[in-house]
Amino acid sequence: MPTSPIHDLDDVSPRTPRLRKVCIVGASGKLGQYMIQHALDSGYEVVGVCREESVPKLARFAGRITVIPGKTNDRDVIRRAVAGCDGVLTVLAPWGVQQYASGTAQAVLDHAEPGARLVFSCGWHITRDGQDRYSWKLRAFVKVFGWLGRVTRFAELDDQVEACRRIFASDTAWTVVRGSDLEEGASEGLPVWSRHVGDPVLAHNLTRRIDFALFMVDALTRPELIREAPAIAGCAQASSVQHTVIGPVPTASPIGIGSLGAHARSSLGVSASSSRAD
Repeated sequence: MPTSPIHDLDDVSPRTPRLRKVCIVGASGKLGQYMIQHALDSGYEVVGVCREESVPKLARFAGRITVIPGKTNDRDVIRRAVAGCDGVLTVLAPWGVQQYASGTAQAVLDHAEPGARLVFSCGWHITRDGQDRYSWKLRAFVKVFGWLGRVTRFAELDDQVEACRRIFASDTAWTVVRGSDLEEGASEGLPVWSRHVGDPVLAHNLTRRIDFALFMVDALTRPELIREAPAIAGCAQASSVQHTVIGPVPTASPIGIGSLGAHARSSLGVSASSSRAD
C-alpha cells in the first residue's frame, strides 16, 4: 500500500486566479527553456535569468521574453528580475562549492513580491520529513556523488539540501517539485505526484523533462500544492497508470529524499552534456 496520498492533477480543486507575469530563474538550461515555452503558451509575460555567457541559448525566444543576465545567486540580479512578478520558477542547481543553490533560493525568498507564487525544482534526494523510502543504491550514489562533487568542486549536494531547508522554513507560498530521473522525448502529459518517494505510483522513476517543466508551470495555479514538496514521475508509465488515484486532494503536509539511478545527473539538474541549468 502507498505510504502517502497519490494524485492525478487532472482532477483537483479549483485553480487560483491566472497570474500575469512570471520569472524563470535558471532559464537557459534544458528545463528552463521548456518552462519558458510552457509559460509563453499559457499566456504569461516571462522574465528569464541566466548567466551572461548563457544568454545566446535563449536566442529563439528573442522579442518574446525579457532576459536579465547574471548569476542566479546574485541578490541584485534576482531583485531586479522578480520585481512585479506574480510567480517565480527556480531551478535549484547544485553548482560549485560557493552556496549557489542556497544563495539563489534565499535571494528569491527575500526579494519576491509579497504573495508571489514560488516554485522550486530539485531531485528526489531532497527530503522534508524523513518518511521517504530509498534503495541502498540511491543512498550509496548520493554519498559517492556528494563526495566527488565536493572534491572536484563541481557540485555541492549539501547546499541544495540547505536551500530546501530554508524554503521549507519560509512562510511564503512555496512549492518544491522533486523530479525523478529525466529523459528527453515528446510530452506524455502532466506527471503524477506523491508526498513520498517509495509510493508505487513513482516506481518507474522516470519523467520526460518537458513534463517536469509542465508540472512546474502548472503548479503556479494549484493551491493544493502550496507548501508541498511533491515527488513526481511520468503519467504514462505502467506504475503511474496502475496506481493513480482519482479524487479530492488533501491540504498540505510533509515530504522526502530522492532517487537517482542511470539518469541521476539529470535529476540533480546536471545534464549529461554538462550544460548548466542557468
